[in-house]
Amino acid sequence: MRSPKLAALELRRFGRGRLPRAALVALLVLPLLYGALYLWSFWDPYGRLDRIPVALVNQDKGANADGKRITAGDDITDGLRRSRTFDWHEVSAAEARRGVENGTYYLSLTMPADFSRRVASSAGDSPETGALQVHTNDANNYIVGQISRTVFSEVRTAASTKASRSFLDRIFISFSDIHGQTEKAAEGADQLQGGIGKAERGAKDLADGLKDAKSGSGRLAKGLEKLDRGAGDLQDGSRQVADGTQTLADKVNGVYAQVGPFVRDNEKTIGDTARLVADSAKTVRDNLDVLVRTAPVAARTAHAASSTLDEVYRTHCGTPVLPDPVCPDLKKARTAASDVAAVADDLNTLIADQGGDLNTLRSNLATLQTQAQALADRAPHLSEDLDDAVSRINKLNEGAGKVAAGAERLHTGLGTASTGATTLDKGIGTAESGAEELDGGLYKLVDGSGKLAGGLHDGAKKIPDYDKHDRDRRTGVMADPVQLASRDLHHAPNYGTGFAPYFIPLSLWVGAMVAYMLIPPLNRRALAVGSSAWRIALAGWLPVAAVGVLQTAALMSVLHWAIGLEMTRAAGTVGFLFLVAACFAAIVQWLNARFGAAGRILVLALLMLQLTSAGGTYPVQTSPGFFNAIHPFLPMSYVVTALRRLITGGGLGPVWLACAVLAAFTAGALALTALSARRRQVWTLDRLHPELSL
Repeated sequence: MRSPKLAALELRRFGRGRLPRAALVALLVLPLLYGALYLWSFWDPYGRLDRIPVALVNQDKGANADGKRITAGDDITDGLRRSRTFDWHEVSAAEARRGVENGTYYLSLTMPADFSRRVASSAGDSPETGALQVHTNDANNYIVGQISRTVFSEVRTAASTKASRSFLDRIFISFSDIHGQTEKAAEGADQLQGGIGKAERGAKDLADGLKDAKSGSGRLAKGLEKLDRGAGDLQDGSRQVADGTQTLADKVNGVYAQVGPFVRDNEKTIGDTARLVADSAKTVRDNLDVLVRTAPVAARTAHAASSTLDEVYRTHCGTPVLPDPVCPDLKKARTAASDVAAVADDLNTLIADQGGDLNTLRSNLATLQTQAQALADRAPHLSEDLDDAVSRINKLNEGAGKVAAGAERLHTGLGTASTGATTLDKGIGTAESGAEELDGGLYKLVDGSGKLAGGLHDGAKKIPDYDKHDRDRRTGVMADPVQLASRDLHHAPNYGTGFAPYFIPLSLWVGAMVAYMLIPPLNRRALAVGSSAWRIALAGWLPVAAVGVLQTAALMSVLHWAIGLEMTRAAGTVGFLFLVAACFAAIVQWLNARFGAAGRILVLALLMLQLTSAGGTYPVQTSPGFFNAIHPFLPMSYVVTALRRLITGGGLGPVWLACAVLAAFTAGALALTALSARRRQVWTLDRLHPELSL
């Protein structure tokens, strides 16, 4: 009978009763207990750190620095609560100490009472370092203590960086303040130098001017005497002018009382006449085609208007007692009316004699219309203009009276000024001597202020001045000058994914080990009928290899769809694990076939050696030399490395190497099993009566 049929018969035994079927199910599910349950239990422990209770003690009382309130303890507490790194419990120091001791809290973080004061002391005369106090208890959990050291190291670094940035920012702000004040001082020195220079030149000019003033003060005194006499003459003359303007005002007011009502009563007549002329001129311009018929009428109308204006002008302006401000306008109106009449006559003659030059006529009519309209527009205001002229004459009279009074005061003041000019002449002589001394002192001061300004400008250039952006950039670099640029080529998203290459082969090895507890490593029927050694070995290996394939399918299904294991090369991973299951089945088969009951112990011992030397948790280089020595000679070492590349990504070189190694182990184990089968075909007393039976 061929080996596959023998393997099928072996597996068919498990379908003949409830207990065998239950055993087969247990055989398929058992790897899940090792692989799925282990990975599920710590699939993402770092993502659940917020469930770990940690005591937080904030005893910080805060501090004041540079007029600002610093609460470093409260800032760190708020930051830790927002980060949700642990399950923080704010408690007292005594409660935190008891909780860490009895296991209520895994650890505690304490901000001492003087924490902010120490942080703020960096800007004072006696700087001190602030200490965050961490208390752990490895009796509660060693791993939590290790995690906390990493977490709190980052907290300490962040707090130190923030404090350093604050301190450095104050330094840079101080630099900017010093720079600004130095620039202001330099600008002030420049202004001082310029001012002193001007003062020095002014002092020299003053000295020179005082010399001239000394000679001029004498002339001033003499001139004031003459001016005093002239002021007397001015006083007499201004009084005469005031008397004359008073006479003029009296006459004007008398004439205004007679002429004013007449002008007001005839404003409309003057305006209507001028408007009539303007309208007539416009009508003629607009009706040039009938000019021949209307020209005689226009001439008569113009002569009538001219006569009316002549009468008005003779009545008001023929023999006036005082100049009438309306007369110039009336004269213009009379002249315009006369011109209109003359133009009308000329136009009539031109049309009658020559048939008419219409272009010239149109231009003359436009001029006439403009002048007549101007007179019509001004006519309503003739009375107002007359009132205004009378008012101005009255104001002139008042002003002349004031000038006369002022001339009298001027005469009196000039008498006093003449006396003062004599005193001034003596004072200028004294000031001249002082100005010469001032000029010499200011010359020296100019030289010194120039050196001061130059030194301040040079100093300001050497003092740095940073804006907020520059300060932030520089304090960030100086507070944390070295950054770690980390890049993960093939990232494992969580703890479980990283450990899957370690626990999956473990579960498959256990699965093969348990399978050979239920399935004999050497097929009894094949041994009984005297089949060849290879057929016996394959008949015992194939059913466990088939079970291993089913175990792999079940395990990977649960890991992927139930737990969430994501594989970069899913098909390659599953196919490779089929090879792993076959290899492990062959090795376990040989150990059981060759050593019998003791082989089961050897299978377990070999599992322990592989787990400790495969480098599934820490790199194998961190293990003692013994494990480094056996690492290259055990199949699980290659399986772990290959699964890492298949699950998280990377080059396939280690995968192909692992396939070759597993194939060699499988072939070698089957060959050794065949030799063991060959020996088992010979019965001995030891086989009939074994010393140990499991």
